[in-house]
Amino acid sequence: MKKIASLLAAVMLLTATLAGCGNSGSGSSTTDTSSASSTASQSSAAEDSSAAEGETSSEASATEAGDYGEFTTIEEGKLIMATNAQFPPYELVSDGEGFNGTGFEGIDVEIASAIADKLGLELQIDDMDFDSALVAVQNDAADVVLAGLSYSEERDEVLDFTDSYATGVQVVIVKEGSDVTMDNLGEKMIGTQRGTTGYIYASDTPENGGYGEDHVSAYDNGATAVQALVNGQIDAVIIDEAPAKEFVAANEGLTILPGNWVEEQYCAA
Repeated sequence: MKKIASLLAAVMLLTATLAGCGNSGSGSSTTDTSSASSTASQSSAAEDSSAAEGETSSEASATEAGDYGEFTTIEEGKLIMATNAQFPPYELVSDGEGFNGTGFEGIDVEIASAIADKLGLELQIDDMDFDSALVAVQNDAADVVLAGLSYSEERDEVLDFTDSYATGVQVVIVKEGSDVTMDNLGEKMIGTQRGTTGYIYASDTPENGGYGEDHVSAYDNGATAVQALVNGQIDAVIIDEAPAKEFVAANEGLTILPGNWVEEQYCAA
């Protein structure tokens, strides 16, 4: 039997266009897998090495879904998605029933719903801190993490990534009229979301292109980091462009610095 991770790459190719439908210019969706070809090959190797362990899990259950054959999920008949639903427009808590009655909405929610439909499963979305979502998949508490998750070599050591379904960029939010620039970020106090690549890269040593841990504050989510900026506790926030635009629109007096801080590939894992 195959763990659900072994099917994600194939099913993502059928559902990734949803990212393009929901993404209004804040990142480009893609079904071109050339930029993540190394991810696919590494994921296959990781799948082979972990297959035996996955098959012996007492909580895993077998499910049939048409051409996808027999595979295992954490709970029979369900696809459990771990996410941090404070990352608009990719995932957020709905004011109503949400997309397909999930209680959540956003690009990743629509993709997960399409995957569940393709596999004949009921979608269950578990909302938690971002770093906890990554741990949930590693500990077999969730089948997949979809959370605006960026590929990195460090994460690839512990996660089985799909090919990229969207290209995202990280940007810097500052107060209007501030003296913060891309060039002097290393002299400022920067807010990031805990566990994200923004935190990982920014807190790295200057020798490795970062600013050092003394210049970076980690928050449970992007909204809390932005609030710290509004309150004058930090000088800037590094975050993905899509939620950055949402936060700036909702908070008068904030702006996004010109230019991209880093470009990345969004994947499921």
